Amino acid sequence: MRSTIHSLLLRFAVVSVGSLMAGPGMAQDMAQDAGFRSYLETLRPKASAMGIRSATLDSVFPTLTPNPRVIQLDQSQPGGGAYSPIPNFEPYRLKHVDAARISRGRTAYLANRARLSRIEAETGVPEEIMVAIYGHETNYGSYTGDFDLIRSLATLSYEGRRRSLFEPELLATLKMLDNGVPRSRLVGSWAGATGYPQFLPSVYLRLGKDGDGDGRVDIWNSEADALASIANYFVNAGWRRGQPWGVAVSVPAGFDRGSVTARTAPARCPRVFNRHSRWLTMAEWRSRGIVPTGGGWPADSVMATLLEPDGPGKTAYLLTSNYRAILDYNCSNFYALSVGLLADAVRQ
Repeated sequence: MRSTIHSLLLRFAVVSVGSLMAGPGMAQDMAQDAGFRSYLETLRPKASAMGIRSATLDSVFPTLTPNPRVIQLDQSQPGGGAYSPIPNFEPYRLKHVDAARISRGRTAYLANRARLSRIEAETGVPEEIMVAIYGHETNYGSYTGDFDLIRSLATLSYEGRRRSLFEPELLATLKMLDNGVPRSRLVGSWAGATGYPQFLPSVYLRLGKDGDGDGRVDIWNSEADALASIANYFVNAGWRRGQPWGVAVSVPAGFDRGSVTARTAPARCPRVFNRHSRWLTMAEWRSRGIVPTGGGWPADSVMATLLEPDGPGKTAYLLTSNYRAILDYNCSNFYALSVGLLADAVRQ
């Protein structure tokens, strides 16, 4: 008994002296670590409800520590306050639909023609759209990110600024691990995007597709799986078979833009959708003097909105509902336009 008390007193003395020597910085780190560990434990009931085994959590939770770099990157993102003026699209287009990316895209397109043709026949999503997404997201698989997804998402969830976004993705990543995806494969961007298509974990679980028939969905190593998964994403986003994403057009001088102003406020991505006109048929756009500057003209009954990304007098675009499917992948007009234009260039 005396030896037990002596041992406890000795341990208390060591901890007390250590705390005195540690200083405020180490004490703060210890408090953060305790808070982080406590937060992870709150995830257990939610993980259990998703069918994630306790053994999986027991194997990964002790290995996790907060990643300060991830917090820094997240906090540097634009907030919800005043926006800076939107720049012209043309400089972005020149950088993202350049000769090198087009050339690599054609190489990837030709190398995957058999599987791309099969996927398009099954889904209606054009071969070149799949390739363009692949090219924009990871430069055709050349860079997919090297952040530990579980550590990054645990850090972002614990920090709390956008917990409602990141905690479900953390739980989805744990579900992937529980399903047998190796921890070494669960790497990607600091914000949780992973694999050739840069899917968030929840998207992988919902829409990842086995494209090569081996019984696994490997979007990190299998181009077939990645391309099939991209197509499945667009099917889910409402892609319409046989309809183009849009067409470049010329707007006549003196065009009455006020007559085509959108009449409803966008429910999401207002900075993106506020730049679009209201919907009119292709026939109605033609009757207003809008003419294509290249490529075909969709059927007269196809609905489209007008976007002038470089302002009046420059190339404009009539955009169909399939363009909205691209925006579902990444809600940015510059991104979606570049995907469409890269797809067109790759197909030529």
